[in-house]
Amino acid sequence: MALFERLPDRVHVYEVSPRDGLQNESATVPTHGKARMIDALVGAGIQQLEVTSFVSPKWIPQLADAEEVIQLTQPLERRDQGIHFSALCPNMRGLDRAISTGIGTIAVFVSASESHNKKNVNKTVDETLAVFEQVVPAARKQGLRVRGYVSTVWGCPYEGEIPVRQAIAVASRLMELGCYQVSLGDTIGVGTPVQTLQIINAFLQEFEADTIAMHMHDTRGTALSNVLVGLDRGIRTFDASIGGVGGCPYAPGAAGNLATEDLVYTLEGMGVETGIDLGKLWEAGRVAEALVGHRLPGKVHQAGILSLAQ
Repeated sequence: MALFERLPDRVHVYEVSPRDGLQNESATVPTHGKARMIDALVGAGIQQLEVTSFVSPKWIPQLADAEEVIQLTQPLERRDQGIHFSALCPNMRGLDRAISTGIGTIAVFVSASESHNKKNVNKTVDETLAVFEQVVPAARKQGLRVRGYVSTVWGCPYEGEIPVRQAIAVASRLMELGCYQVSLGDTIGVGTPVQTLQIINAFLQEFEADTIAMHMHDTRGTALSNVLVGLDRGIRTFDASIGGVGGCPYAPGAAGNLATEDLVYTLEGMGVETGIDLGKLWEAGRVAEALVGHRLPGKVHQAGILSLAQ
């Protein structure tokens, strides 16, 4: 079968910049600035957006204003129109905070690597999953959707390559608990296309394609090429971050996520619809760059608006 012979008509872009992007910034973006950024992203056509995290402010002070962010942006979450906001919840305390805001979706996160998970949440993988045995059913009982993340699927900064069966076992636990989708993360951006093909093929032997998403970091410039492998294999949801902002506080050297503009530019150029206006998305990137106070690494972001007319 030829490459890209079975391209879909449309894919889903899952925007993570307000959470995964801003949590790795040294400066804290003001709450009203976050709301302005979220407004710009929704205005560009983003429909799935992770807006904050209910982790302890002691660990991620940049996201200490979770309730305020949701309160300011709640009118933008129009679920009847397919616009869904989510927030990361590490435990029952985080879930209680999320429920109090009225947000419709939460996300839970665990690593495929014991070392990274211990650094990230100070728990073993099994201990973390035991917490989610409480969180996920409780969230679903309240009518919330739950998305799962599995980090370090492509490799760990402390352990190196992670056996794919190890990552599959963690994802299976999340699915069994009731997550509607699990996003697989290349947390340190070490993935290459052949490795990605092997990982995605292994996951597709266990899961339906629409229950799997990809969350790729661009540390070594391979995020987009890895996404295209997933696209060719039937994956239809891809996480991205405006301008490529972000990284992982507990993955030394990890650069930002795949830039949303780069993803949309490539997909739309291949005839795959995203429902996102690239010009407005580029403007949203300018908002984000002004808020963080430094240049963002996304290629389309840096190329400028003139490139969109070519």
